[in-house]
Amino acid sequence: MSNRSSISEFLLLALADTRELQLLHFWLFLGIYLAALLGNGLIITAIACDHHLHTPMYFFLLNLSLLDLGSISTTVPKAMANSLLDVRSISYTGCAAQLFLIVFLLGAEYALLTVMSYDRYVAICQPLHYGTLLGSRACVHMTAAAWGSGFLNAVLHTANTFSIPLCQGNALDQFFCEIPQILKLSCSDTYLREAGLLILSCFLVFGCFIFIVLSYVQIFRAVLRIPSEQGRHKAFSMCLPHLAVVSLFISTAIFAHLKPPSISSPSLDLVVAVLYSVVPPAVNPLIYSMRNKELKKALRKLIQWTLHHQL
Repeated sequence: MSNRSSISEFLLLALADTRELQLLHFWLFLGIYLAALLGNGLIITAIACDHHLHTPMYFFLLNLSLLDLGSISTTVPKAMANSLLDVRSISYTGCAAQLFLIVFLLGAEYALLTVMSYDRYVAICQPLHYGTLLGSRACVHMTAAAWGSGFLNAVLHTANTFSIPLCQGNALDQFFCEIPQILKLSCSDTYLREAGLLILSCFLVFGCFIFIVLSYVQIFRAVLRIPSEQGRHKAFSMCLPHLAVVSLFISTAIFAHLKPPSISSPSLDLVVAVLYSVVPPAVNPLIYSMRNKELKKALRKLIQWTLHHQL
């Protein structure tokens, strides 16, 4: 990492100029963070403790909640601390670690969302082969592949990004270390190498999105052929939340990394980053549990058990 000696720290985006607004941002982020911790923690605990939920769909959902907890814990606590203490700095090593973790966790989450679309496709379109195609070993292998692909992607992008010489200062127009913001500090054409990798990654993301869309086209065709209205409602309730999560996550992440510089601004970049890095971990538990009777039942049992043992 050739620019390690010239830059010892980065300055993150100041979310507000006045002390009152800084404290407001702190409390807002704290509320979102606690909601994400509570929601994802409840889902993880409910799935782990209820043997009725030891199925492929809930195994993938448990891993999704773990990734959500990791990704929001990578960015939000640092932003909270900066707002509370009225500071902006993050060390060079801390920035590299933050970038690695966010790329790793969000990349693995997207790969897992792709796997989850395949799970829904098999469950609805090929139910007789579900146990064969999605046995316990296959689920573990697919989940490990999702985590592994996120890790390799993060290693590649982090090493490449921090090998680029930086000479445009050390101020980032974002509340966490994000690749496009670091590339803006580049002083040579070497940034084109990482830009090319970003474009390649976005093409792979788009390819996965096409796979997800095609899976859901087949799912909806199969669902519409179900004679029972209750059966159609159950199938849609399993699929629509996943599709909503995927759409929000992909659209905002691709826009953040591929938008033209002409429309870039600190406020727009901030909103887009919040939409793909903060909002999904906070709302995923609500989206996945709101229309899922089995999960709601398990959560009620968990809460009742907790309250009973506290009294």
